[in-house]
This record gives sequence, structure tokens and C-alpha cells, in this order.
Amino acid sequence: MTRPAITIAVRAARAAGNVILRYMNRIDGLTVVEKQRMDFASEVDKLAEAEIVKELRRAYPDHGILAEESGAIGKKGPLTWVIDPLDGTHNYLRGIPHFSVSIAMLDKGVPVYGVVFDPLRGELFTASKGDGAYLDKGTGPTRIRVGKRENLGGAMIATGFPYRQRAHLDTQLAMTRALLGQAEDIRRSGSAALDLAYTAAGRYDGYFEIGLKPWDMAAGVLLVHEAGGRYGDFAGRDGIPASGNIIAGNLNVAKAMTDAIGAHATPELLKADQAGGRASSVPTAASLVTPPARHPNTPGRA
Repeated sequence: MTRPAITIAVRAARAAGNVILRYMNRIDGLTVVEKQRMDFASEVDKLAEAEIVKELRRAYPDHGILAEESGAIGKKGPLTWVIDPLDGTHNYLRGIPHFSVSIAMLDKGVPVYGVVFDPLRGELFTASKGDGAYLDKGTGPTRIRVGKRENLGGAMIATGFPYRQRAHLDTQLAMTRALLGQAEDIRRSGSAALDLAYTAAGRYDGYFEIGLKPWDMAAGVLLVHEAGGRYGDFAGRDGIPASGNIIAGNLNVAKAMTDAIGAHATPELLKADQAGGRASSVPTAASLVTPPARHPNTPGRA
């Protein structure tokens, strides 16, 4: 049975998707601003976000909202919606057909509902805490599960090279080299939310990235968890990483990735809360989330 909150989030995601598609043939005429160096937002991001906020506030006027473009909105309380109206803005502005809408509800910092919507392909990924993860391609929701691969041998891994974290580029290249020594290949697609959704659906075997924001991953990590996977930081701590440095996959692949990445990560990247790369006006993951209880079969490192 679909939860009411998921119904509202899906309605909001589809409304945002309509805005995104409506402007696809007018990209050259869009107003684009550079929020930080190489960090762009267009008027489509703002219009899509406004549609999401309108739907959420109509249904849940007492809930807080953390939006990528607008920041914190409404009351601060235990229930917070975390939204990325257009995850993959760089792809969108260049006409690359790979981007998504990401919406999650957090209860005292823990993701309980998540939606990732690909408006171009019409693929809708949804998850509710304790109810599993699903993919609807237009013919109804189907349960999804993480892949069954037992190690990195033959694995397909996704990652990103974030523009805010170029100071760590040499380290990330070393991590990538270590993973490619065992994995089949690594993909860099430009939408963290879709990378996590694809990991939940078993299309990718694992995913890692440096310096994500809460709205990049809040919905995606719930999809991975409800699909039977694990997510955490580079040191193996479970839960949404306050540092923004994330690893996700099935239990075996996530552990293998943590071992490979941890061998090359700098002390800064292994910290629970990484200071670098965040705008001071934006709430960090640490201010929103608390780690879930550790999976009884999931070893972790302090």
C-alpha cells in the first residue's frame, strides 16, 4: 500500500518534472547563475523547486523543508523534507539526457520516505522505511533489490568528480585506480540521486563520491537501504555521512569498496564531519541526520 507521504512526494516530483521538460527546448534562453565556482543553477531549478514546495506545504504546512536553491523553509522540527529539484543541472544545461528530481522526508534526521524521478525516461523510484524500494516505469511499481555480487570482481561502480572538491582530486583518482584494479568499470553520469537509485535497482553494484550535500543523497540512500543495501562514509560508519563522503552498495560490495577506498583516503576524508567544501549558509548533513541502528550483519569501523 502506498503511503500518503509518498503519494504527495510523487505528485510534487511529477510537477517538477513537467517544468523541467517544458524548458528543455529553450535551454539557450535560460537565465543561469554561478552560485559558487563551477556550481550553476538555472531558473528551471527554481521553478521546479517552487512546484515541489507548493505541493509539500499544501499537504504538510507544519513540516520543515530544506531545498537546494531556497535553503531552510518553514518550521524547524522533527519532520523535514529535503529536496533537489534538478539533480544533474550541468547535464540538463548541456542537453545531456540524464537528470532527476529527488525528494525525501527525514524524521529526526532519519530518511523515512524517498522519491527519485527521472522525467525523461518516466522512471519513478520510491521507498518507505520498512516497506521496501520500488521502481515504476509506467506500468505499476515493481520491487527492486541491490545486486548479488559478492565482491568487486566484475562490479560496475558509479562515482562523481564534484566541482567543490577538486582539492581531493589526486586522492579520488587513487581510489578510482584501486577500484579499477578489481572492478569491471566505473561510470560517472552526473546525477548522484540516479546513481543511488541505480545502485538500489542493481544496475550499478556500488557508488562512491566525495562531498555530497544532504539533498543529493537523502532519497537515494533510503532506496539503497530498503533494497537490501548498505550506505555509510569512507571509514565504514553507517548512515548518511555528515562529511558528505559516501559509499553505497550491497553488504559485500560496500565493505570491499570501503576497504579499497579507505586505504587511499586522507585523514580529512575519513573524518566523521569534513569541514571543507561547504557554504556556511547551508545546513550540513550533520545538522539533519543521525545514523540508523547498525545492521546486525554489517561490520563497521569506528
